[in-house]
Amino acid sequence: MTLTIDEMAAFCKRKGFVYPSSELYGGLAGLYDYGPYGTELKNNIKSLWWNYHVQSREDIVGIDGSIISHQGIWKASGHLDAFSDPMAICTKCKHKDRIDTLIEEKTNLPTDGLSMKELNELVKEHKIVCPHCKGAFQELQDFNLMFPVQVGADTSSKGTAYLRGETAQLIFTNFKLVAENSRLKLPFGIAQMGKAFRNEISPRNFLFRLREFEQMDIEYFIHPKQKCPFLKEVENCTLQVYTAEDQEKKKKPTFLTVQKILSKKIMTDWHAYWLAYEHEWFTKLNVNPKNLRVRQHLKKEKSHYALDTWDLEYNFPFGWKEVEGIANRTDYDLKAHSKHSKKDLSIFDEQTKEKIIPHVVAEPSLGVDRSFLIFLLDAFHDDKKRGNILLKLHPRLAPVKAAIFPLVSNKEELTKKARTVYTILKDSVPCTYDKGGSIGRRYARQDELGTPYCITIDFDSLKDDTVTIRERDSTDQKRIKISELKPFILDKLS
Repeated sequence: MTLTIDEMAAFCKRKGFVYPSSELYGGLAGLYDYGPYGTELKNNIKSLWWNYHVQSREDIVGIDGSIISHQGIWKASGHLDAFSDPMAICTKCKHKDRIDTLIEEKTNLPTDGLSMKELNELVKEHKIVCPHCKGAFQELQDFNLMFPVQVGADTSSKGTAYLRGETAQLIFTNFKLVAENSRLKLPFGIAQMGKAFRNEISPRNFLFRLREFEQMDIEYFIHPKQKCPFLKEVENCTLQVYTAEDQEKKKKPTFLTVQKILSKKIMTDWHAYWLAYEHEWFTKLNVNPKNLRVRQHLKKEKSHYALDTWDLEYNFPFGWKEVEGIANRTDYDLKAHSKHSKKDLSIFDEQTKEKIIPHVVAEPSLGVDRSFLIFLLDAFHDDKKRGNILLKLHPRLAPVKAAIFPLVSNKEELTKKARTVYTILKDSVPCTYDKGGSIGRRYARQDELGTPYCITIDFDSLKDDTVTIRERDSTDQKRIKISELKPFILDKLS
């Protein structure tokens, strides 16, 4: 089954993963609320990311920066001057649309890095008109994506702050304090998870492009001459590589090991390491590696701060799109903030015995919402044999780990025993108690939520304190003692 993004949105709403925000009042485009199961899945994603990137490493620490921030931050970073998308306004109905995305949808032509002049020419060449009324568009214009907010009673421009457009800048402005407090030596990283806001012209594709979203960000700082010491960990990792040259020559991506990538000098050692490290985070959580590729930015699409950028991309129902951008930002940001704030952001490097402004050699910047969408898309299976949807989520991602069922609901001794089992598990294992409908219907409900284990308490349970545990993907069942249930499930989850 080829699942469309609209079908996934409908599934998420029906099963309690994601709801359109403010739907009671007509809704707001680009904003969504997470339901009971979506909240659990989202929290699991964030927890696993934080453990993998921060808690299990000695060289990365975290911060939690403010969502509202001083206008000076965004002036220094370039967001107030250059953080914009090309907007088209219909001459007839005045509908506003993001034109580069509209061009891609209508022509299948890539538009990354095209100038406003080139976009205008494509609109005319392909006779692209307003999707609502078929009216012609005005000349294109830039639309800044930052959300201004008024802080306090000062209504002048001095009282204007901004909802952060990305989480990275708070890492840079806190860099020196974090370096001093954590006492880390280069190379080291600073991580952050949290909300970011972009006033998108025309949000689309469900959770892919939002006005309010969450990021999981790392800025990894090195001495500019420092080599990557971690390559042994990832040298055998295979990536689907799509270089700028491949794109220009209309070639297909190639599957290469990190060793081969480095021998061919396709990218730097640091980029190879971080792309492989991020790729493995997804594949270890059951994402099919065939649905992932790493794509190099073309020269004309690189950000103003980037020496080189590679995106980890996923094959969404609407095509290959960015999941995670990994840019080599050099010393651009720390120098910019030093200049605008007139504060010294250099540190002393113990190894070279010199005072330097470190380089950000890689910026693994991942969207929580896009990751959420990927895990659901990759896990979604329409099981014709069972007659229901099966979500093959990794057990550690699953919102509910175990569901407890009394075989029948009208026998007090069975429901009492089932409640006892639920009580034993609930403090250690996220679980649910369900006595509604047939066992088959209850299995189907949990399959659709991705619950890896269903536990049935039957009449034999009253005699020998055993239960039937059923595994989601294989539907294999086995009898197990109630006393062994918790360690069995915890072992599987670990």
